[in-house]
Amino acid sequence: MNLKFLLAAIPLVYFTSCNMENPLLTVSSDMYGAPQFDKIRNEHYIPAFKAGIEEAKAEIDAITSNPAAPDFANTIEALEYSGRTLDRVSGIFYNVMEADTDDEKQAIAEEIAPMMTEYSMYVSLNKPLFDRIKAVYAMKDSLGLAPDQMRLLEETYRSFARSGADLPEEDKAEYGRYAEELSLATLEFGKNVLAATNAYYRHLTDSSELAGLPGYVIDMAELAAREKGLDGWVITLDYPSFGPFMKFSSRRDLRKEVYMAYMTRCVGGEFDNTETVRKIVDLRIKMSKLLGYRNYAEYALEEKMAKDPATVGTFLKELLVPSLPYAEKDVADICAFAKENGFEDSELRSWDFSYWSEKYREARYALNEEQLKPYFRLESCIDAAFSLANRLYGLTFTEIDNVPVYHKDVKVYDVKDSAGRHMALFYADFFPRPSKRGGAWMTEFRGQSIRDGVEERPFISIVTNFTKPTATEPSLLTHSEFTTLLHEFGHSLHGILAEGRYPSLTGTSVPRDFVELPSQIMENWAYEPEFLNTFARDYKTGEVIPDSLITKIAATKNYLAGYSQVRQLQYGIMDMAWHTLEELPAESTVDFEKKVEAGILVMPETPGTAFSPTFSHIFSGGYAAGYYSYKWSEVLAADAYSLFKEKGIFNREVSGSFRDNILSKGNSEDVAVLYKRFRGHNPEPEALMRQLGLTDR
Repeated sequence: MNLKFLLAAIPLVYFTSCNMENPLLTVSSDMYGAPQFDKIRNEHYIPAFKAGIEEAKAEIDAITSNPAAPDFANTIEALEYSGRTLDRVSGIFYNVMEADTDDEKQAIAEEIAPMMTEYSMYVSLNKPLFDRIKAVYAMKDSLGLAPDQMRLLEETYRSFARSGADLPEEDKAEYGRYAEELSLATLEFGKNVLAATNAYYRHLTDSSELAGLPGYVIDMAELAAREKGLDGWVITLDYPSFGPFMKFSSRRDLRKEVYMAYMTRCVGGEFDNTETVRKIVDLRIKMSKLLGYRNYAEYALEEKMAKDPATVGTFLKELLVPSLPYAEKDVADICAFAKENGFEDSELRSWDFSYWSEKYREARYALNEEQLKPYFRLESCIDAAFSLANRLYGLTFTEIDNVPVYHKDVKVYDVKDSAGRHMALFYADFFPRPSKRGGAWMTEFRGQSIRDGVEERPFISIVTNFTKPTATEPSLLTHSEFTTLLHEFGHSLHGILAEGRYPSLTGTSVPRDFVELPSQIMENWAYEPEFLNTFARDYKTGEVIPDSLITKIAATKNYLAGYSQVRQLQYGIMDMAWHTLEELPAESTVDFEKKVEAGILVMPETPGTAFSPTFSHIFSGGYAAGYYSYKWSEVLAADAYSLFKEKGIFNREVSGSFRDNILSKGNSEDVAVLYKRFRGHNPEPEALMRQLGLTDR
C-alpha cells in the first residue's frame, strides 16, 4: 500500500489480473501498460473500486494471518506492495475527475468516498497489522537493512502511529467517522468551487465593453460566446479569461463586477463554501486532538522540513517584515502613476490594481504582453522545455499517437534517456474546458517502483489552462504562462527521473515543503537570455526574439516583487491561521479572514469578499498547513540555482548532481541531507531576498 495516500484516498496505481472485462482492472500489453482510456466508461469505476478494495483487504489479511514471525519482507514490503489494483483504479479516477469531470463522476466520487475511507481505516487502524509493524520496528537495528529499507520501515511505523493505530478502540471508531466526514467535505468544497466558477459569465453585447482588450482576449471571448450559443463576447471566471480581462479592460465598472463575482463566488448562494470551510477545519482539529496534537498544523508539520508551527511562523514573519515596505512602495508607485494618468478616485481598489500595474509596467519598461506573445507559441514553448530537459539531463520526448487518452486535447510523449532507456510516458493536457478545474498541476497515473526485480516506469501528467487557439491565432502564451509551464514541467521531471524500489519513497513522494524545489528552480530559465534566444521566435515571421525584448524580460523579473511576495505570504499566514486553531472561532469564515488580514494588507479591504471559500490548495488539495512551502521551496530554489549561475546554467556537472541528489532520490533519505549533499550547505533565505531584489535598492 502506497502510504503517502493512506488518508488522502488518491493513491498511485498498479496492476491486477482479475475481472478481465473491466478495462480498469486489466493492463494492456501495449505501450508499457498505459491506462486504457479508450475503453474506460463511468460505469466501470464503482465495480473496479469494489474489486480493488476487496483484493487489497485480502492482501492485508494475508499479512496479519501469516503464521511466520514478522520480518521486513513478510510485513513491511508486503504492505508496501499491497493494493496494486486499488492504486491503479484510484490513480486513474481521481486524476481524470480533476481534468475532465462530469456530474456522474462527481456522484461516483461521493459514493466511493466512504468506501475508500473505510478501507483506509481498515489498514491504518488495524491492530494486528500494527503489532507486526511494531515488532519489526523494535528490531530494526539488527536486521541489516539497506538505507532505503530502513527508511521505508521508519516511514511505515510513523505513518501508522500518526494515523491512529495506537488509539483505543472507541477512539479509532470516532477517528474513522471524522475521516469519512472530512473526505466528503473536501469533495464538496472542490465541487462547489468548480460549479461556481462555471456558473458565472459576463455576456458582453456592445463593442464599447471591449475597451482596452487586446485582440487575443477579444478572440477568446468571442469563442467562449459561440461555445455557449451566444452572439457577442463572454468573459468567464476561468483564469485565462478572468486574468487578462482584469489586466486590460479599461471599463472600471466591468472590472469591478467581474472581480466581485470572482471573489464572492463561494460566499453565500447556491455554491456557498463558508460553512464547508468551518466543517473541514473543525474535523481536522478533532482528528488531530484524538492523535494527541493541539491543532492540525502541529500534526501536519511534524514530518515536514519545517517540523513545527513555530518554525513556520518565524519563517513567514522573517520574510514578511522586510518585504512589507517594498510591497507598500510597489502599491504607492502604481497609485501615483494611475493618478498621473487620469485615475480620479481617492484610492485604487483591488479591481484596479492589475489594470494599472500592467499600464505602469508598459510605461516603465516599454513592454507589454502583446509584444511578447507572438514569440511564445505553445508548441515552441513545449519544444523548449523538452530541449532544456535534454541539455540538462539527456532526456528526449517523442510524441506518440498509439496511446489512448481521456480527452482529445491530451498529447502523449515517450520519454527516453541518452542511452535509449524508456523513462516515462508523459501526458500533456493544456487547454481549459468546463470539465477541468482551474490552475495548473502535475500528477501521475502510475509512479515508479521495482518489485521482484521488475521495474515499472511512471506515467506522468501535466495539466494547465492555457489559452486555446482561435480561428486566427495559435495558442500563444504570456511570459507568465511560460513560467508556469516550466514550473509544472519541473515537477514532471521529478517524477520522470525517479529511481528506487518502493513507490511511497520515489518521485514526488517527498515533504510538501521540499516538493516545490524541482518546480521552482525551473522557473529561473524563463528569464535567461541564453535559453530564450534558442526558441522564442515570432510565429508569423520566424524572427528570433530581439535582444532588446530579452533584456526587458530580464529587467521585469522582479517587477512588483515586494507586492507579489507579500501576497504569497498572506496566503501562507491565512493557511496557518486556520490550521493552528484549537477550536472553531466565533466569527464567520469571512470575518475570521478579515481579522487575520488586518495589518498585513497592502490594498484596501473589499467588504463581503473572501478567498478562503475558494482556497482549494488547503481545503480540497494537499497543502493544508503547508501553503508556506511554496516560499520555503522558493528559498531552496534560489539557493540551489545560484550554483547554476556560478557554474553555468546548462552545466552538466551541476545538473547531474541535482538529478542524482534531488530528482532521482525521492524520499529515500532525509531531504535536508539530500539538499546539503547537493548544495554543500544548508539553504540560505537571504538567497531569495537577493534574487527578488528585496534588499537595499
